[in-house]
Amino acid sequence: MRKIYIVLTHTGTILSGIIRKYTKNEYTHASIALDEKLNDIYAFGRLNPYNAFIGGLVKESLTGGTFKRFQKTTTSIYELEVSDFQYQTIETKIKKMFAHRTEYKFNTKGLIAVLINKKIERPKSFYCAEFVRYILGKANIDTSYLPNIIKPEDFKNLKNLKIIYKGRLQEYRLKMQYMEETEKTNKQVQIQLPRRAAV
Repeated sequence: MRKIYIVLTHTGTILSGIIRKYTKNEYTHASIALDEKLNDIYAFGRLNPYNAFIGGLVKESLTGGTFKRFQKTTTSIYELEVSDFQYQTIETKIKKMFAHRTEYKFNTKGLIAVLINKKIERPKSFYCAEFVRYILGKANIDTSYLPNIIKPEDFKNLKNLKIIYKGRLQEYRLKMQYMEETEKTNKQVQIQLPRRAAV
């Protein structure tokens, strides 16, 4: 079995504030990650952290881009156990889309329609929550019971989802960094420890 991660965030930008006002939800953005450290995290979001109106498929970073600019971003990170085949399907689909990312557009009209409880779909076009749901569906993960007009907050209701962190996104990054450094130190200590002489 493998694990994927659903990352819900709120950056505190003007646009995310407007979305929160209309949806009354805690989070306004959804991403999907292939690892706990969020090194491989993907979403439909800003192509430029300084321009909210130009979006597309992006590989996000906790140390760059939008999340670096908005240091006070809050998050809930969820873990979902999947089969090896489902994980491989998700990884392959995401990376294939990312390799052809210029073919995909941000579904701006669809996002605006969500605010008035309407659904607008366009070919090869997604807003963040649409993308996450689409990827899960490609791996035959059941999302049929989630609302048709999907919002980031709705992923909290995914079956078998387990929350592993809630708080500031940058604090999670520091936590992962600390764990990684501790692990490396422990390995170095084990290597340096002298072997016991045979009796």
